[in-house]
Amino acid sequence: MTGNRDLRFFVDSGVGRGVENWLRDNGYDVACVQDINPHLLDKEILRMAIPEGRMVITTDKDFGELACNLGLLRAGILLLRLEGESSLEKVHIIESILTRYADRLSGRFCVVQKGTLRIRN
Repeated sequence: MTGNRDLRFFVDSGVGRGVENWLRDNGYDVACVQDINPHLLDKEILRMAIPEGRMVITTDKDFGELACNLGLLRAGILLLRLEGESSLEKVHIIESILTRYADRLSGRFCVVQKGTLRIRN
């Protein structure tokens, strides 16, 4: 069993369908920007994610500053700094993170880069 199925996610457009599908296939509640409106602004994504208690998974570096400045970090952000990683590699990384750290992610700003996960309050 992988991670904490109570986590709910809002997956940004740049993350990819592989991650979206893997999350769904493994029992997570997932909403996807691509399915709602691929042109949503970052602020709109955060404002939609918060009332639903969804952690945003994104590749967009602007989310951290935006969330902190607007006080919109409540559900959390998982920033994937995985330039050049294949869809399958992204899935393996997400699986590893959720298996090992799911109980520590909610409401936090988390950054994955070069095989390292940083979790900030």
